[in-house]
Amino acid sequence: MKPIALFFAVVVFVFLSTPFNLLAEEQEANRKLTPMAIEEGGTGPYKAVALGEETLTKFTIYRPQDLDDFGPKQKLPILLWGNGACADSSAMHRLFLNEIASHGFIIFAVGPFSSLYEPPQMGPMGGERKEISLLEALDWAVAENSRESSVYFEKLDTDKVAAMGMSCGGLQALEVSPDPRIDTSVICNSGILNGPPPEGLKMPTLTKDNLKQLHAPIIYVIGGEKDIAYPNAMDDFKRIENIPVAIINLDVGHGGTYAQPHGGAFSDPTIAWLKWQLNGDEEAAFMFKGEKCGLCMDTEWKIETKNIN
Repeated sequence: MKPIALFFAVVVFVFLSTPFNLLAEEQEANRKLTPMAIEEGGTGPYKAVALGEETLTKFTIYRPQDLDDFGPKQKLPILLWGNGACADSSAMHRLFLNEIASHGFIIFAVGPFSSLYEPPQMGPMGGERKEISLLEALDWAVAENSRESSVYFEKLDTDKVAAMGMSCGGLQALEVSPDPRIDTSVICNSGILNGPPPEGLKMPTLTKDNLKQLHAPIIYVIGGEKDIAYPNAMDDFKRIENIPVAIINLDVGHGGTYAQPHGGAFSDPTIAWLKWQLNGDEEAAFMFKGEKCGLCMDTEWKIETKNIN
């Protein structure tokens, strides 16, 4: 056999001899290490990516791809995200989260990065639910921000933190909102139930008394009266008295606009609220403040506020 033929024969033999499970493991490893570009990085000034970290396997990170723009003088505010159905994947919210990240935020969303390769599914809230606190990601971020060899060293603003989530994930956000490190909360298509959850549904156990523990500004982003969370969210709003609170409604139902390009209509007010509350952007505040606020003049949105104007 000629040398070149022998060489190719050996290559083929080695390939065929490699167990398929090893090839699958290699593919999975590549998934964990290769950042994912979503919708060309979003429409904000910083092109965003989604990625995983080997030391934070329970979460997916959405952030600007190029971290060179950030450092001691301009840091990334930290956002903590819980998914609809308390799902262990942010796939169904990735367009929305990616868009927010492109405006200069880092987001830690529940669910491993590898889950983004699976078809987005809402899934039932029954059965076993992984017990996970959004604060696990915050603790990791604080540590990485202080570790000199970390790519995040002195690039994360650990003094500007938002708890966020949709539906059951909104309850996960409300669960950690009393933590003194939380500077604002964004509760999407969610609100605390007036009684125990229906039988078979696994979710954070909260009561309306938990609202008394809130200490920072909060906004509810709701899908109008068709949203199953509407009565619970409106009741939360009525009960909250001691902090700035806004509730905005768009008539789209419980599913929101997350699956629409760049997260749809829910993205703009969410980003504006975060820029105002975490970055002190007074121009963004005009979307919510005053009788002629941006959302007040938008016929598609309904807005109510307390302790803001």
